[in-house]
Amino acid sequence: MNLKRLILQTARSLGLDIGRYNPGFPTGIVSLPPDGISKGNVLLAYILEPFLSRGSKPISTSHTHHGESVLIADTWLQQGYSVDVIDYRNHEFVPRKRYDFFVSARTHLETIAARLNPDCVTIAHLDTSHYAFNNEATYRRLLETQKRRGVSLPGSTRLIEHNMALEIADYGVVLGNEKTVDSYRYAGKPLFTLSAPTVTDLPWNDEKDFDACRNHFLWFGSGGLVHKGLDIVLEAFADMPEAHLTVCGPIESESMFCNEYRMELYETKNIRLAGWVDVNGDEFRQIVRQCAAIVYPSCAEGQATSVLNCMRGGLIPILTPEAGISIGDFGISLERASITSIKDAVRRLAALPPDDLAARARRTWEYTDAHHSRVAYQRHYAAIIKEIAGLSSQRRALTPPPASPA
Repeated sequence: MNLKRLILQTARSLGLDIGRYNPGFPTGIVSLPPDGISKGNVLLAYILEPFLSRGSKPISTSHTHHGESVLIADTWLQQGYSVDVIDYRNHEFVPRKRYDFFVSARTHLETIAARLNPDCVTIAHLDTSHYAFNNEATYRRLLETQKRRGVSLPGSTRLIEHNMALEIADYGVVLGNEKTVDSYRYAGKPLFTLSAPTVTDLPWNDEKDFDACRNHFLWFGSGGLVHKGLDIVLEAFADMPEAHLTVCGPIESESMFCNEYRMELYETKNIRLAGWVDVNGDEFRQIVRQCAAIVYPSCAEGQATSVLNCMRGGLIPILTPEAGISIGDFGISLERASITSIKDAVRRLAALPPDDLAARARRTWEYTDAHHSRVAYQRHYAAIIKEIAGLSSQRRALTPPPASPA
């Protein structure tokens, strides 16, 4: 029996092949032809919405994966392949043609892969840490908060559903750093690291006053507030009245967290809750001008794109390795996510001379521009496509044909 199909049957027996029809997402297919003669067919299961509205309205910047889906498709087109795009949640998709490559997010990869021709090369597009690593880390953070505060905040975690995407796939493309990639090495599959693109292109600000902003910091994130370390950031800044913190994100959507951290969020003079802020808006530009650094002690990510957008504005990163971002010699690594380590890092950065802060910020901006632009993403992804295509051709050449019936 084909190994992939054996794994799929095992997954189903464990109840992993789940999902009901959900009319809340698009279930169609968008077919994109390349210029010239097609080398073959690619099926992409990722974010379909930008293809349905392409040309009629701008691609959403609410999350980088909208633009990333378009970049992936465009890169395959530039390599000479025809591309069919479906939504990653469309587990009812039935293929009507032979595909050479199947590129898919983790959700329902195994379901769709079982319906494809057996020689189709499957590539898992992995934009988070492995679910076991992620879920263990988020529960550990929940327990740490519970011990400090005497309360459970389950709505502030960020759990990933069980899946067998990498077990099914031939290759994995991982958004993140080595910490992220390490969570997938167990499978023994070829892995390729890819840097996420930003959705903002802020120019370098030569007029920024680093002496004035040295004591101003930012936390910028989305849901899963304990998972992403907002609790320990708030507790650290509440004990540092000389340092100012701006908090951006849908914080009030997690009511239990807001109730527990009401004093820090609403009654602490050096902490300001700004709420959700558009990274392409004037308010974000103003915040970037006023702050020196972003503090983001997440416990597990693929690559924290909210942080990357802030780094694109020149904010110096103070991050855990689990945030999935390389910070070179310009940022500060929080090897242990704790209130004490955050306070130490913040005070150390704030004590630097303005020229040193400006130099770090400039290197942050240059690094993000070079490695996390849309152009850099496509260039890197094109190299990955070529390598996978080459490896797959070699594998096919070495694979003996099926035995003829006696």
